[in-house]
Amino acid sequence: MSSVARRGKNPGKIYIGCSGWAYPSWKPDFYPATAPTKRLLEFYAARLNSVEVNYTFRSLPSEKTVEGWLAATSEDFRFSFKAPQRITHILRLKNCAKPLEEFYAAIRPVADASRLGAILFQLPPNMKADFERLAAFLSEAASEGWRLAFEFRHESWFSEETYALLREHGVALCVAESDELATPAISTAGFSCYRLRKSEYSDNDLAAIERKLRSDAVRGDVFAYFKHEEEPTGALRALHVTERLQTK
Repeated sequence: MSSVARRGKNPGKIYIGCSGWAYPSWKPDFYPATAPTKRLLEFYAARLNSVEVNYTFRSLPSEKTVEGWLAATSEDFRFSFKAPQRITHILRLKNCAKPLEEFYAAIRPVADASRLGAILFQLPPNMKADFERLAAFLSEAASEGWRLAFEFRHESWFSEETYALLREHGVALCVAESDELATPAISTAGFSCYRLRKSEYSDNDLAAIERKLRSDAVRGDVFAYFKHEEEPTGALRALHVTERLQTK
């Protein structure tokens, strides 16, 4: 499936998906009833144009695994990755040179193939704002020039000081929404990143999401991911928004 381009001068593209795909329980509502497990990514990529790989939060993929992911998807498909919990939750952005190097090495084949979306650094809910630590980490993490996005889950981070640091390094504020917390929709980079985690989305909500993504694409590429669950609800929501974008 090709990415959705927007009209205008140098428009960005909109990439929509879920935070995972390996769910046989999505059959038959999203995947064909007869789809073999080893081909789920292939079927996923035929309907959606991006995925946020949560696998990397706990484990780093082997080179063979990454090669398989690339082979199962088209050149227009984009892989975003969730940074390892060792970086965000255990070390909490401090002394992360080695794990960051290992993580980047694991996903480098995706970047080399020009298939890399965004890299999400999701901080734990109990991690309060520490601007000096964030600044030091960004200086190191942003050195590759890849698209980085930060999801803050403590309200102390929602300040102009945070936004200024992100802008300085070209890092996006991930606009994450759940039933408990909503991130301010503030642009800090030349691309946009959304994590859509509410338990319910009405048709009007999905229409509003489509309009927002369309608006953001005027400034650059947009990455938006619905929640992954045993039920295919998130995938179907992503497909609904994708279809709206393609028919207007």
